Amino acid sequence: MDNKKVYLNGEYLALSEAKVSVLDRGFLFGDGVYEVIPAYFGKLFCFAQHLERLNKSLQAVRINLELSAEQWLDILNPLLIQGDAQYIYLQISRGVGNKRDHAFPDDCTPTIFAMCSPIASFPVDQGVKAITLDDMRWELCNIKATTLLANILLRQQAVEQNCAEAILIKQGYATEGAASNVFAVINGVLTTPPKNDDILLGITRDVLIRLAHENNISVQEAKISLADLQSASEIWMTSSVREILPVITLDNKPVGTGRVGDIWIAMQTYFQDYKRAVS
Repeated sequence: MDNKKVYLNGEYLALSEAKVSVLDRGFLFGDGVYEVIPAYFGKLFCFAQHLERLNKSLQAVRINLELSAEQWLDILNPLLIQGDAQYIYLQISRGVGNKRDHAFPDDCTPTIFAMCSPIASFPVDQGVKAITLDDMRWELCNIKATTLLANILLRQQAVEQNCAEAILIKQGYATEGAASNVFAVINGVLTTPPKNDDILLGITRDVLIRLAHENNISVQEAKISLADLQSASEIWMTSSVREILPVITLDNKPVGTGRVGDIWIAMQTYFQDYKRAVS
């Protein structure tokens, strides 16, 4: 691991050699944004969409950094490692100030860090367990910010109950997972919460909606009540690293038949085919 090559502020270094200042605002405040970009067969997946989301996050938190797609590819492509499935973690903080102060420094150069890791395999064919928890996060979850303490605490509660994920509930409706988007099959219709400030605009989420439309699977973006979630015939969690993760147990009760569902099986095939087609 120490020999792993990472990118930090214009240099490619061994991971053990990469250092940031203790006055970096990412370290002091979590004042930064990040992006996770999967790569299959040596090519970054849905790169344009990930870059668009990154730029929206940067603009939302007022970090001034404008690099072209070609400049980002020049930075990220050398980090790709051998293997069919991997991901780039890219983090940008506001940079280093001359003191600890909540206000933005007058002159601050963003800190750019990136590294590549293999995508770990998950037991998708068997499905996983999940729990529901109250969504206690801040009001701007559409920004992919590095301030993830609430998500960490929620996910840890799931882990401590031997679950793969926590599905978050806000005012009686599902928003997303602690580190994922949520889908549910309700009365035969594949449903995911609509885009708003309560959820991260997931790239995998958008791909699945498009693939469902293209393959004549009924799909909608609509609120999912806790009652509908509890009676859903299928529940999935989606993310760039976990792809499409079927949930077969929710709050210690079986989802549908308690087995991976037919719509998930179909969408899993469509998604894997799409990955190969665009790589």
